[in-house]
Amino acid sequence: MSVLDGIAPTLAQLGIEVPSWAYGNSGTRFKVFATPGTPRTVQEKIADAAKVNELTGLAPAVALHIPWDKVDDFGALGRYAENKGIRLGTVNSNTFQDEDYKFGSLTHSDASVRNKAIDHMYECIEVLNVTGSRDLKIWLADGTNYPGQGDMRSRQDWLQESLRKVYDRLGEDQRMVLEYKFFEPAFYHTDVPDWGTSYAHCLQLGEKALVCLDTGHHAPGTNIEFIVAQLIRLGKLGSFDFNSRFYADDDLIVGAADPFQLFRILFEVVRGGALDPTSNVALMLDQCHNLEEKIPGQIRSVLNVQEMTARALLVDREALKTAQESGDVLGANEVFMDAFYTDVRTPLAQWRESRGLPADPMAAYRASGYQEQINSERLGGQQAGWGA
Repeated sequence: MSVLDGIAPTLAQLGIEVPSWAYGNSGTRFKVFATPGTPRTVQEKIADAAKVNELTGLAPAVALHIPWDKVDDFGALGRYAENKGIRLGTVNSNTFQDEDYKFGSLTHSDASVRNKAIDHMYECIEVLNVTGSRDLKIWLADGTNYPGQGDMRSRQDWLQESLRKVYDRLGEDQRMVLEYKFFEPAFYHTDVPDWGTSYAHCLQLGEKALVCLDTGHHAPGTNIEFIVAQLIRLGKLGSFDFNSRFYADDDLIVGAADPFQLFRILFEVVRGGALDPTSNVALMLDQCHNLEEKIPGQIRSVLNVQEMTARALLVDREALKTAQESGDVLGANEVFMDAFYTDVRTPLAQWRESRGLPADPMAAYRASGYQEQINSERLGGQQAGWGA
């Protein structure tokens, strides 16, 4: 009898969207590093994402970033992904790499710049229309560096006005997920700095607007699991961007810095019913691999989410409730810690094998020869990357 027997059906529902940009070159603001085998086209990114899903069974979709992943025929791209065994997922907009957006995009004081950013969002919605994808994700670099540089209140008005135009263009089954980040690249104030600001805008827009929570986009010490619980109970959590941070928005492998935090977050995901496919909460990664190999970095990430999800599902909810309601402080904490310290690695390996997957996806990847294959095949051309 396995420790996973009671939770296996729920665990089998876990799916984590991977980002196309995780397979391209990335780096710091000092240097972007080139690596062998890096994709040169979005099709090669999709092939790499499909390899992650093939070995883990956890990554059925790949998110796109426009214009990084722009092609002439998105219908053909969707069919290419389907042939590789995955689908195209969230479409991410980009209003932070154009000279016109130096002082803002959707919050710019110049209406012509705002309209340019809105037109870009319309372009992304058209990608949704062609691919059948559901979510348009908006993250804004908009903000100011100095007190008095901009009118913060007017910028909020312009933001709501711009978002309304984009929202009204959404199809019946499409959604807008608005991401927040408390600083960077703006340092004095950011126009969407926290979950409350994102929530306020989404609430004003309507039911198709939801909050995207990036686990690396909070001030040190923030209780992220509380935000998760609050947004789920309010019905406004649309998606996660899973990564890990030591100091700021590090975009490291999820769970690398604080596995216990990932466990606590996923407990609230479980507690709120967000693992249920009908909940419409999307689990996604948002990471860039600067030093480690790209595909193993994504494999390790989705496995970390799977492991902490399994541990979160093992929390004895009845015992926890009893301890909480009786005021047994240490007893309640003990229930939590017992689940967190349960070693599920061997049972998960056995469970993967029972489903026709490699017991150790990392070892299976190393043995597959895929990295050596792409290293030799992907010569010439321009490697994909987000620039710096």
